[in-house]
Amino acid sequence: MNQKEHWENVFSTKAENEVSWYQKVPTTSLALIEKLDLPKDAKIIDIGGGDSYLIDILIEKGFTNLYLLDISSNAIERAKKRLGNHASKVKFIVSKNIDLLTDEKFDVWHDRASFHFLTDQNDIAKYAILTNKNIKEKGTLLIGAFSENGPKKCSGLDITQYSAEKMNTIFGENLELIDSFTENHQTPFDTTQNFIFCTFKKKIKC
Repeated sequence: MNQKEHWENVFSTKAENEVSWYQKVPTTSLALIEKLDLPKDAKIIDIGGGDSYLIDILIEKGFTNLYLLDISSNAIERAKKRLGNHASKVKFIVSKNIDLLTDEKFDVWHDRASFHFLTDQNDIAKYAILTNKNIKEKGTLLIGAFSENGPKKCSGLDITQYSAEKMNTIFGENLELIDSFTENHQTPFDTTQNFIFCTFKKKIKC
């Protein structure tokens, strides 16, 4: 089973609260976005956010330029169904995170728990190239992944663990690390997963 087939199966057989990354309210991601004090027309993309409620809440807060990417068409369809009439306010993209094809430049690139599923160094490098290409100058990368104290697998797949230093090695050439912290996520199964969250700002070209 390839990665897309894996995720299509997950999102066709499991309820939203039957996966470890489930959050009814993505408090940390929302706090990081609110800290940016963005205009309501800021262009925001949520990477791997098919079952996340981040987009729902951003719509409630009046944001008007929202994108949601997920590898699973089943995840996207679930999001559309959940959003109902509000789905028309979101541009949906079915794609693997490293295969995004767009000339759009985003004010915010948000990724919680998608990036760490990349385990091949070439894929990780490709992701860094994409963020540099598709984040505006002075734009922001908000990225959350399993920390070095977090799980080594998720949904039966290997992942890559991160520290702030490791994140900075990957993204630091074009993005400046502004802040980082670790946080425990409580899963629906009463277990904890330690995440690291990093905020990067796109450097201004000289």
